[in-house]
Amino acid sequence: MTDGPAALREAHHADVSGGWLRPAVFGAMDGLVTNIALIAGVGGGGVSSRSIVLTGAAGLVAGAISMGLGEYTSVRSANEQVAAEVAKERRELERHPEAEARELADAWVARGLPRDLAQQVAEAVRRNPEEALRVHVREELGVDPDDQPSPWAAAISSFFFFSAGAFVPLLTYLLGFTSLWLALGVGGLGLFAAGAVVARFTNRSWWSGGLRQLLLGTLAAAATYAIGTLIGTNALA
Repeated sequence: MTDGPAALREAHHADVSGGWLRPAVFGAMDGLVTNIALIAGVGGGGVSSRSIVLTGAAGLVAGAISMGLGEYTSVRSANEQVAAEVAKERRELERHPEAEARELADAWVARGLPRDLAQQVAEAVRRNPEEALRVHVREELGVDPDDQPSPWAAAISSFFFFSAGAFVPLLTYLLGFTSLWLALGVGGLGLFAAGAVVARFTNRSWWSGGLRQLLLGTLAAAATYAIGTLIGTNALA
């Protein structure tokens, strides 16, 4: 049986520190919007169903790879920046421990802690170098040096969820249907469902989250369909 503050925190809060939720959400949304808009654009140009499937498949693969690589690079670069700042703070603590303790006490006083108590706590923290480093990094950088997101988790989540999202508007074509509007309708349902799922994580109304994502995706698809229609019409003229 698990007791204590950690157990209570886990019971009341979702885990937002693992590094997978944000890229998973954005990956699925990007996959849906990208391929819905892409299919609407080439479909508006009057191409064949085979060309639409080929374009959508290429968009899925290229987008998933791009998202995965982008997330890996982004998260790893952010972690490396944090590591560099942590190393810098470690050197400051080694060279100027008294000044750093005063700085920490001043930060707590600014938050409303009595001066004497803030100084006592800062001095107690200073006696444990590793704990002092963690506290100073949290206070000055706003990050936990021991709880950084995994670039691999971010990359893999982004890759697979983008692929899943991008697959949805292709589904009807792969099942043998040739209607562009049916494909876009299924994609719209996917957008609504994705928005509703995201709203579940953020305690928003599921229907408002779904409608918001559907509206954004519809605007993107309408824009690319109009462009595709204009380009297709001009190319045939």
